[in-house]
Amino acid sequence: MKKAAAEDVNVTFEDQQKINKFARNTSRITELKEETEVKKKQLQNLEDACDDIVLADDDGLMIPYQIGDVFISHSQEETQGMLEKAKKNLQEEIDALESRVESIQQVLADLKV
Repeated sequence: MKKAAAEDVNVTFEDQQKINKFARNTSRITELKEETEVKKKQLQNLEDACDDIVLADDDGLMIPYQIGDVFISHSQEETQGMLEKAKKNLQEEIDALESRVESIQQVLADLKV
């Protein structure tokens, strides 16, 4: 058995290129999936914030909304609108990431053949 393991396996340049491409794409898929999960958690946090604002009964309540490093107080309606816009943008980012994962998976499927 050791004799068989010691034998050199000939790998062509083209095969090595395919192996490298497969490894890079597999790594990229892992990164994209992790990024997607982070964005999904952020989206869930925004949805929870929207729900909490809806439950607040005080119409005159000023709600702090973080923009960069600063919190700016807005009315419930303004904050709700800003959260909805942020949710929409985040969902678009998630959709784009998932689309990239699908396209890379197609490349991987082609490489496996």
